Amino acid sequence: MTTNEGVPALESAPGAATAADGDDDGDLTDMLGELRVLLPSAQLLSAFLITVPFSSGFAAVVAAEKGVFIATFMLAVASLVMLSAPAVQHRVIRPLIDRAHFKRLATRQIVFGSITLALALVLVTQLVLSAVFGHLLGNVAAGGIAVLIVLLWWVLPKVYRARGRL
Repeated sequence: MTTNEGVPALESAPGAATAADGDDDGDLTDMLGELRVLLPSAQLLSAFLITVPFSSGFAAVVAAEKGVFIATFMLAVASLVMLSAPAVQHRVIRPLIDRAHFKRLATRQIVFGSITLALALVLVTQLVLSAVFGHLLGNVAAGGIAVLIVLLWWVLPKVYRARGRL
């Protein structure tokens, strides 16, 4: 069996939607696999941030930086919750009655989880580099990370899709 592009179709589990069935987003297994890439980032960032308030120098941090820390921590934890939600939901509501609806819901959660993770990565960059090198470099580096994330995570895929490359 081949897809419209002449590429061999992947074999899927019984009852799984395929490209031939009008499901051009791939199998649910692909989506859950993508979460396996994103989740460790959110977990590692959250674990790092959990340790920060218990370090000896945290009491000396100014209120503005504590505000950045709180925002970063909350965004990291929110990303962890949103990115893990589809896997937990998939397990809790098995068997899926409406696979297409679940995939739309899971996709929204993954996108929102990715947005909160991106914001947390930008803020943690600002937090760490400001502490080490000063606010100017911390802010510049955070801006650079923000641009990099926007370009690689959001713009580049849209450009490739618009050009029909991916």
